[in-house]
Amino acid sequence: MLEINDIRKEFPILEQKVYGKQLVYLDNAATTQKPQCVIDTISEVYTTINANVHRGVHHLSQVATERMENARQTVQKFIGAEKSHEIIFTRGTTESINLVSTSFGSTLKQGDEIIISTLEHHSNIVPWQLLAARNGIKLRIIPLTPDGTIDIEEYRKLFAPNTRLVSVAHVSNVLGVTNPVKEIIEIAHSHEVPVLIDGAQSMPHTRIDLKELDADFFVFSGHKAYGPTGTGVLYGKEKWLNAMPPYHGGGEMIKSVSFEKTTFNELPYKFEAGTPDYVGIIALGKALEWMNGVGIENIALHEHSLTQYALEQLQAIPSIRILGKPDGAAISFLAGDIHPADLGTILDRLGIAVRTGHHCAQPLMNYLNIPGTVRASFAVYNTHEEIDIFIKGVERAIKMFA
Repeated sequence: MLEINDIRKEFPILEQKVYGKQLVYLDNAATTQKPQCVIDTISEVYTTINANVHRGVHHLSQVATERMENARQTVQKFIGAEKSHEIIFTRGTTESINLVSTSFGSTLKQGDEIIISTLEHHSNIVPWQLLAARNGIKLRIIPLTPDGTIDIEEYRKLFAPNTRLVSVAHVSNVLGVTNPVKEIIEIAHSHEVPVLIDGAQSMPHTRIDLKELDADFFVFSGHKAYGPTGTGVLYGKEKWLNAMPPYHGGGEMIKSVSFEKTTFNELPYKFEAGTPDYVGIIALGKALEWMNGVGIENIALHEHSLTQYALEQLQAIPSIRILGKPDGAAISFLAGDIHPADLGTILDRLGIAVRTGHHCAQPLMNYLNIPGTVRASFAVYNTHEEIDIFIKGVERAIKMFA
Protein backbone atom coordinates (compact mmCIF):
# COMPACT_ATOMS: atom_id res chain seq x y z
CA MET A 1 0.00 0.00 0.00
CA LEU A 2 1.52 3.28 -1.09
CA GLU A 3 1.66 6.16 1.38
CA ILE A 4 0.80 8.89 -1.12
CA ASN A 5 1.14 11.71 1.39
CA ASP A 6 4.72 10.61 2.08
CA ILE A 7 5.41 10.47 -1.66
CA ARG A 8 3.97 13.96 -2.12
CA LYS A 9 6.42 15.34 0.45
CA GLU A 10 9.23 14.39 -1.94
CA PHE A 11 7.88 16.85 -4.55
CA PRO A 12 8.41 20.40 -3.27
CA ILE A 13 6.50 22.06 -6.14
CA LEU A 14 3.26 20.42 -5.00
CA GLU A 15 3.25 22.55 -1.86
CA GLN A 16 2.75 25.84 -3.68
CA LYS A 17 -0.48 27.74 -4.27
CA VAL A 18 -1.81 29.12 -7.55
CA TYR A 19 -4.11 32.16 -7.37
CA GLY A 20 -4.42 31.49 -3.64
CA LYS A 21 -5.55 27.89 -4.21
CA GLN A 22 -3.60 24.74 -3.43
CA LEU A 23 -2.04 23.46 -6.65
CA VAL A 24 -3.76 20.42 -8.16
CA TYR A 25 -1.39 19.29 -10.91
CA LEU A 26 -3.13 17.11 -13.50
CA ASP A 27 -0.91 17.75 -16.53
CA ASN A 28 1.44 14.83 -16.07
CA ALA A 29 1.15 13.57 -19.64
CA ALA A 30 2.87 16.81 -20.67
CA THR A 31 5.54 16.59 -17.97
CA THR A 32 5.81 15.15 -14.48
CA GLN A 33 7.11 16.98 -11.47
CA LYS A 34 10.50 15.99 -10.06
CA PRO A 35 11.24 14.42 -6.67
CA GLN A 36 13.79 16.14 -4.46
CA CYS A 37 16.33 13.35 -5.03
CA VAL A 38 16.40 14.16 -8.77
CA ILE A 39 16.74 17.88 -8.11
CA ASP A 40 19.51 17.18 -5.59
CA THR A 41 21.33 14.92 -8.05
CA ILE A 42 21.51 17.72 -10.62
CA SER A 43 23.02 20.04 -8.01
CA GLU A 44 25.35 17.34 -6.69
CA VAL A 45 26.79 16.53 -10.12
CA TYR A 46 27.44 20.19 -10.93
CA THR A 47 29.01 20.89 -7.55
CA THR A 48 31.15 17.76 -7.08
CA ILE A 49 31.94 15.90 -10.35
CA ASN A 50 31.29 18.31 -13.21
CA ALA A 51 33.62 17.36 -16.07
CA ASN A 52 33.24 16.37 -19.70
CA VAL A 53 32.69 12.63 -20.02
CA HIS A 54 34.55 9.95 -22.00
CA ARG A 55 37.45 12.22 -22.89
CA GLY A 56 39.47 12.87 -19.77
CA VAL A 57 42.08 10.90 -17.87
CA HIS A 58 41.57 13.04 -14.79
CA HIS A 59 39.51 11.99 -11.79
CA LEU A 60 36.41 14.16 -12.27
CA SER A 61 35.99 13.07 -15.89
CA GLN A 62 36.34 9.42 -14.97
CA VAL A 63 33.78 9.66 -12.16
CA ALA A 64 31.29 11.58 -14.35
CA THR A 65 31.75 9.01 -17.12
CA GLU A 66 31.15 6.15 -14.72
CA ARG A 67 28.00 7.78 -13.35
CA MET A 68 26.64 8.38 -16.86
CA GLU A 69 27.34 4.81 -17.95
CA ASN A 70 25.73 3.52 -14.75
CA ALA A 71 22.63 5.50 -15.76
CA ARG A 72 22.70 3.75 -19.14
CA GLN A 73 22.66 0.39 -17.37
CA THR A 74 19.81 1.60 -15.15
CA VAL A 75 17.76 2.43 -18.25
CA GLN A 76 18.65 -0.91 -19.83
CA LYS A 77 17.39 -2.85 -16.82
CA PHE A 78 14.34 -0.63 -16.34
CA ILE A 79 12.98 -1.37 -19.83
CA GLY A 80 14.30 -4.91 -20.12
CA ALA A 81 16.76 -4.30 -22.93
CA GLU A 82 19.25 -7.07 -23.59
CA LYS A 83 22.39 -4.93 -23.90
CA SER A 84 23.40 -1.55 -22.52
CA HIS A 85 24.90 -0.43 -25.83
CA GLU A 86 21.41 -0.67 -27.35
CA ILE A 87 20.51 2.38 -25.22
CA ILE A 88 21.10 5.69 -27.03
CA PHE A 89 20.68 8.91 -25.07
CA THR A 90 18.79 11.70 -26.85
CA ARG A 91 16.98 14.90 -25.88
CA GLY A 92 13.59 13.15 -25.79
CA THR A 93 11.06 11.10 -27.70
CA THR A 94 10.96 13.61 -30.54
CA GLU A 95 14.70 13.46 -31.19
CA SER A 96 14.67 9.67 -30.85
CA ILE A 97 12.07 9.33 -33.60
CA ASN A 98 13.88 11.88 -35.76
CA LEU A 99 17.08 9.89 -35.33
CA VAL A 100 15.38 6.75 -36.66
CA SER A 101 13.58 8.59 -39.46
CA THR A 102 16.87 10.13 -40.61
CA SER A 103 19.25 7.21 -40.10
CA PHE A 104 17.03 4.22 -40.84
CA GLY A 105 15.14 6.32 -43.37
CA SER A 106 18.31 7.10 -45.34
CA THR A 107 18.22 3.53 -46.64
CA LEU A 108 14.68 3.85 -48.01
CA LYS A 109 13.82 4.77 -51.57
CA GLN A 110 10.89 6.15 -53.52
CA GLY A 111 7.85 3.93 -53.27
CA ASP A 112 8.79 2.35 -49.93
CA GLU A 113 6.05 2.57 -47.30
CA ILE A 114 5.86 3.28 -43.57
CA ILE A 115 2.78 2.48 -41.50
CA ILE A 116 1.66 4.85 -38.73
CA SER A 117 -1.72 5.32 -37.04
CA THR A 118 -4.41 7.98 -36.86
CA LEU A 119 -3.76 8.73 -33.19
CA GLU A 120 -0.06 9.57 -33.40
CA HIS A 121 1.56 12.59 -31.78
CA HIS A 122 3.03 15.05 -34.30
CA SER A 123 6.50 13.77 -33.34
CA ASN A 124 5.54 10.43 -34.89
CA ILE A 125 4.05 12.02 -38.02
CA VAL A 126 6.16 15.00 -39.08
CA PRO A 127 9.57 13.21 -39.15
CA TRP A 128 8.12 10.65 -41.57
CA GLN A 129 6.58 13.40 -43.68
CA LEU A 130 10.00 15.05 -43.88
CA LEU A 131 11.45 11.71 -44.95
CA ALA A 132 8.70 11.38 -47.57
CA ALA A 133 9.65 14.79 -48.97
CA ARG A 134 13.32 13.74 -49.16
CA ASN A 135 13.04 10.15 -50.34
CA GLY A 136 9.59 9.83 -51.85
CA ILE A 137 8.33 7.23 -49.40
CA LYS A 138 4.61 6.84 -48.73
CA LEU A 139 2.77 6.86 -45.40
CA ARG A 140 -0.02 4.36 -44.81
CA ILE A 141 -2.42 5.30 -41.99
CA ILE A 142 -4.13 2.80 -39.66
CA PRO A 143 -7.74 3.79 -38.82
CA LEU A 144 -9.20 3.46 -35.33
CA THR A 145 -11.91 1.34 -33.75
CA PRO A 146 -14.87 3.10 -32.08
CA ASP A 147 -13.13 2.85 -28.69
CA GLY A 148 -10.12 4.77 -30.04
CA THR A 149 -7.57 1.96 -30.41
CA ILE A 150 -5.80 0.85 -33.57
CA ASP A 151 -8.00 -1.26 -35.85
CA ILE A 152 -6.01 -4.47 -36.06
CA GLU A 153 -7.93 -5.96 -38.98
CA GLU A 154 -7.44 -2.85 -41.09
CA TYR A 155 -3.81 -2.76 -40.00
CA ARG A 156 -3.26 -6.26 -41.40
CA LYS A 157 -4.42 -5.08 -44.81
CA LEU A 158 -1.84 -2.28 -45.07
CA PHE A 159 1.21 -4.49 -45.52
CA ALA A 160 2.77 -4.72 -48.94
CA PRO A 161 6.08 -6.02 -50.34
CA ASN A 162 7.50 -2.50 -50.02
CA THR A 163 6.47 -1.93 -46.37
CA ARG A 164 9.65 -1.02 -44.51
CA LEU A 165 8.63 0.08 -41.00
CA VAL A 166 5.71 0.37 -38.57
CA SER A 167 5.81 3.26 -36.07
CA VAL A 168 3.00 3.56 -33.51
CA ALA A 169 2.26 4.84 -30.02
CA HIS A 170 1.99 2.38 -27.17
CA VAL A 171 -0.51 4.63 -25.38
CA SER A 172 -2.31 7.60 -26.94
CA ASN A 173 -1.28 10.92 -25.42
CA VAL A 174 -4.80 12.21 -26.13
CA LEU A 175 -7.22 9.34 -25.54
CA GLY A 176 -5.26 7.45 -22.90
CA VAL A 177 -5.99 4.16 -24.68
CA THR A 178 -3.46 1.36 -24.81
CA ASN A 179 -2.80 -0.14 -28.20
CA PRO A 180 -2.22 -3.91 -28.61
CA VAL A 181 1.45 -3.38 -29.40
CA LYS A 182 2.47 -6.98 -28.82
CA GLU A 183 0.06 -8.09 -31.56
CA ILE A 184 1.06 -5.13 -33.75
CA ILE A 185 4.70 -6.21 -33.51
CA GLU A 186 3.96 -9.88 -34.16
CA ILE A 187 1.98 -9.04 -37.30
CA ALA A 188 4.73 -6.78 -38.60
CA HIS A 189 7.42 -9.37 -37.88
CA SER A 190 5.43 -11.97 -39.82
CA HIS A 191 6.11 -9.69 -42.81
CA GLU A 192 9.75 -9.20 -41.70
CA VAL A 193 9.03 -5.51 -41.00
CA PRO A 194 10.62 -3.80 -37.96
CA VAL A 195 8.52 -1.79 -35.48
CA LEU A 196 9.15 1.42 -33.55
CA ILE A 197 7.05 1.90 -30.41
CA ASP A 198 6.53 5.40 -29.00
CA GLY A 199 6.60 4.70 -25.28
CA ALA A 200 6.40 8.29 -24.04
CA GLN A 201 2.99 7.68 -22.45
CA SER A 202 3.50 4.05 -21.39
CA MET A 203 6.98 3.75 -19.90
CA PRO A 204 6.25 6.03 -16.87
CA HIS A 205 3.07 4.11 -16.01
CA THR A 206 3.60 0.39 -16.62
CA ARG A 207 6.32 -2.24 -16.67
CA ILE A 208 8.15 -2.40 -20.00
CA ASP A 209 9.92 -5.64 -20.91
CA LEU A 210 11.52 -5.30 -24.31
CA LYS A 211 12.71 -8.89 -24.34
CA GLU A 212 9.07 -9.98 -24.14
CA LEU A 213 7.66 -7.18 -26.29
CA ASP A 214 10.26 -7.71 -29.05
CA ALA A 215 10.07 -4.14 -30.39
CA ASP A 216 12.87 -3.20 -32.77
CA PHE A 217 12.93 0.39 -31.53
CA PHE A 218 11.44 1.88 -28.35
CA VAL A 219 11.56 5.57 -27.44
CA PHE A 220 10.65 7.67 -24.41
CA SER A 221 11.28 11.02 -22.68
CA GLY A 222 12.89 11.42 -19.28
CA HIS A 223 10.79 14.41 -18.27
CA LYS A 224 7.58 12.37 -18.38
CA ALA A 225 9.12 9.85 -15.96
CA TYR A 226 10.06 12.16 -13.06
CA GLY A 227 13.40 13.00 -14.72
CA PRO A 228 14.87 16.19 -16.18
CA THR A 229 13.74 17.86 -19.38
CA GLY A 230 16.04 17.49 -22.36
CA THR A 231 16.69 13.81 -21.70
CA GLY A 232 15.37 10.85 -23.64
CA VAL A 233 16.16 7.38 -24.84
CA LEU A 234 16.21 5.47 -28.09
CA TYR A 235 16.42 1.73 -27.64
CA GLY A 236 17.27 -0.11 -30.83
CA LYS A 237 18.11 -3.72 -31.50
CA GLU A 238 21.82 -4.04 -32.12
CA LYS A 239 21.41 -5.31 -35.68
CA TRP A 240 19.39 -2.23 -36.72
CA LEU A 241 21.63 0.28 -34.97
CA ASN A 242 24.74 -1.23 -36.52
CA ALA A 243 23.15 -1.03 -39.98
CA MET A 244 22.12 2.62 -39.60
CA PRO A 245 24.44 5.55 -40.44
CA PRO A 246 25.06 8.20 -37.73
CA TYR A 247 22.50 10.91 -37.14
CA HIS A 248 24.93 13.67 -36.08
CA GLY A 249 28.60 14.16 -36.78
CA GLY A 250 31.17 15.49 -34.34
CA GLY A 251 33.24 14.44 -31.37
CA GLU A 252 32.83 11.12 -29.55
CA MET A 253 31.02 9.36 -32.41
CA ILE A 254 34.26 8.74 -34.31
CA LYS A 255 37.15 6.29 -34.22
CA SER A 256 39.38 8.27 -36.56
CA VAL A 257 39.05 11.42 -38.66
CA SER A 258 41.06 12.62 -41.62
CA PHE A 259 40.15 14.97 -44.42
CA GLU A 260 39.86 11.94 -46.65
CA LYS A 261 37.75 9.64 -44.47
CA THR A 262 36.09 9.21 -41.08
CA THR A 263 35.43 5.89 -39.37
CA PHE A 264 32.71 5.75 -36.76
CA ASN A 265 32.73 4.65 -33.15
CA GLU A 266 31.01 1.53 -31.82
CA LEU A 267 27.56 1.53 -30.23
CA PRO A 268 26.19 3.47 -28.44
CA TYR A 269 28.65 6.34 -29.05
CA LYS A 270 28.15 6.23 -32.81
CA PHE A 271 24.85 8.09 -32.26
CA GLU A 272 25.93 10.37 -29.40
CA ALA A 273 27.96 13.11 -31.07
CA GLY A 274 29.18 15.99 -28.97
CA THR A 275 29.04 16.56 -25.23
CA PRO A 276 25.94 14.83 -23.89
CA ASP A 277 23.75 16.21 -21.13
CA TYR A 278 25.53 13.93 -18.70
CA VAL A 279 24.11 15.83 -15.74
CA GLY A 280 20.56 15.26 -16.96
CA ILE A 281 21.33 11.66 -17.88
CA ILE A 282 22.69 10.92 -14.40
CA ALA A 283 19.57 12.56 -12.92
CA LEU A 284 17.39 10.47 -15.24
CA GLY A 285 19.05 7.39 -13.82
CA LYS A 286 18.20 8.66 -10.33
CA ALA A 287 14.55 9.18 -11.40
CA LEU A 288 14.32 5.58 -12.57
CA GLU A 289 15.92 4.39 -9.35
CA TRP A 290 13.28 6.40 -7.50
CA MET A 291 10.52 4.75 -9.55
CA ASN A 292 12.00 1.34 -8.80
CA GLY A 293 11.93 2.22 -5.11
CA VAL A 294 8.23 3.06 -5.27
CA GLY A 295 7.58 0.07 -7.54
CA ILE A 296 6.29 0.44 -11.09
CA GLU A 297 3.49 -2.03 -10.35
CA ASN A 298 2.45 0.08 -7.34
CA ILE A 299 2.51 3.19 -9.51
CA ALA A 300 0.37 1.48 -12.15
CA LEU A 301 -2.21 0.28 -9.62
CA HIS A 302 -2.54 3.70 -7.98
CA GLU A 303 -2.83 5.54 -11.28
CA HIS A 304 -5.40 3.04 -12.57
CA SER A 305 -7.46 3.69 -9.44
CA LEU A 306 -7.23 7.44 -10.02
CA THR A 307 -8.24 7.12 -13.68
CA GLN A 308 -11.22 4.92 -12.95
CA TYR A 309 -12.38 7.20 -10.13
CA ALA A 310 -12.08 10.28 -12.32
CA LEU A 311 -13.94 8.54 -15.15
CA GLU A 312 -16.82 7.60 -12.85
CA GLN A 313 -17.09 11.15 -11.51
CA LEU A 314 -16.91 12.76 -14.96
CA GLN A 315 -19.44 10.39 -16.48
CA ALA A 316 -21.91 11.37 -13.77
CA ILE A 317 -21.96 14.91 -15.19
CA PRO A 318 -24.64 15.00 -17.95
CA SER A 319 -22.84 17.31 -20.39
CA ILE A 320 -19.47 15.52 -20.28
CA ARG A 321 -18.29 13.56 -23.33
CA ILE A 322 -15.34 11.23 -22.81
CA LEU A 323 -13.17 10.65 -25.89
CA GLY A 324 -12.27 7.00 -26.41
CA LYS A 325 -12.12 4.42 -23.62
CA PRO A 326 -9.07 5.41 -21.57
CA ASP A 327 -7.23 2.70 -19.67
CA GLY A 328 -3.98 4.56 -19.13
CA ALA A 329 -3.31 7.59 -16.94
CA ALA A 330 -5.00 10.27 -19.05
CA ILE A 331 -8.60 11.27 -19.84
CA SER A 332 -9.67 13.62 -22.62
CA PHE A 333 -13.15 15.10 -22.50
CA LEU A 334 -15.47 17.87 -23.65
CA ALA A 335 -18.10 19.67 -21.58
CA GLY A 336 -21.11 20.51 -23.73
CA ASP A 337 -20.33 23.40 -26.05
CA ILE A 338 -17.71 24.96 -23.78
CA HIS A 339 -14.45 25.56 -25.61
CA PRO A 340 -11.65 23.51 -24.01
CA ALA A 341 -9.47 26.61 -23.55
CA ASP A 342 -12.25 28.39 -21.65
CA LEU A 343 -12.77 25.44 -19.34
CA GLY A 344 -9.03 25.10 -18.80
CA THR A 345 -8.71 28.79 -17.95
CA ILE A 346 -11.40 28.58 -15.29
CA LEU A 347 -9.81 25.46 -13.80
CA ASP A 348 -6.47 27.26 -13.72
CA ARG A 349 -8.00 30.08 -11.66
CA LEU A 350 -9.08 27.38 -9.21
CA GLY A 351 -5.52 26.11 -8.94
CA ILE A 352 -6.12 23.09 -11.17
CA ALA A 353 -3.61 22.46 -13.96
CA VAL A 354 -4.93 20.54 -16.98
CA ARG A 355 -3.96 20.56 -20.65
CA THR A 356 -6.26 21.91 -23.37
CA GLY A 357 -6.05 22.02 -27.16
CA HIS A 358 -5.15 19.51 -29.83
CA HIS A 359 -2.29 17.97 -27.80
CA CYS A 360 0.02 17.85 -30.83
CA ALA A 361 -2.38 15.44 -32.51
CA GLN A 362 -4.25 17.53 -35.07
CA PRO A 363 -4.92 14.61 -37.45
CA LEU A 364 -6.67 12.81 -34.60
CA MET A 365 -8.72 15.93 -33.82
CA ASN A 366 -9.76 16.09 -37.48
CA TYR A 367 -10.63 12.39 -37.39
CA LEU A 368 -12.85 13.01 -34.33
CA ASN A 369 -14.20 16.25 -35.87
CA ILE A 370 -13.42 18.32 -32.79
CA PRO A 371 -11.17 21.39 -32.25
CA GLY A 372 -9.51 19.98 -29.16
CA THR A 373 -10.15 18.52 -25.72
CA VAL A 374 -9.52 19.05 -22.04
CA ARG A 375 -7.07 16.45 -20.77
CA ALA A 376 -6.51 15.44 -17.16
CA SER A 377 -3.54 13.16 -16.63
CA PHE A 378 -2.27 11.51 -13.48
CA ALA A 379 0.94 10.57 -11.70
CA VAL A 380 1.73 8.60 -8.57
CA TYR A 381 1.61 11.72 -6.35
CA ASN A 382 -1.98 12.58 -7.29
CA THR A 383 -4.80 11.75 -4.88
CA HIS A 384 -8.49 10.95 -4.98
CA GLU A 385 -9.08 14.14 -3.00
CA GLU A 386 -7.48 16.12 -5.82
CA ILE A 387 -9.84 14.49 -8.28
CA ASP A 388 -12.75 15.60 -6.10
CA ILE A 389 -11.45 19.17 -6.31
CA PHE A 390 -11.05 18.80 -10.08
CA ILE A 391 -14.62 17.50 -10.50
CA LYS A 392 -16.04 20.36 -8.42
CA GLY A 393 -14.07 22.77 -10.61
CA VAL A 394 -15.51 21.25 -13.79
CA GLU A 395 -19.04 21.45 -12.37
CA ARG A 396 -18.49 25.07 -11.36
CA ALA A 397 -17.25 25.95 -14.84
CA ILE A 398 -20.25 24.28 -16.48
CA LYS A 399 -22.63 26.29 -14.28
CA MET A 400 -20.83 29.51 -15.26
CA PHE A 401 -21.55 28.80 -18.93
CA ALA A 402 -25.13 27.65 -18.39
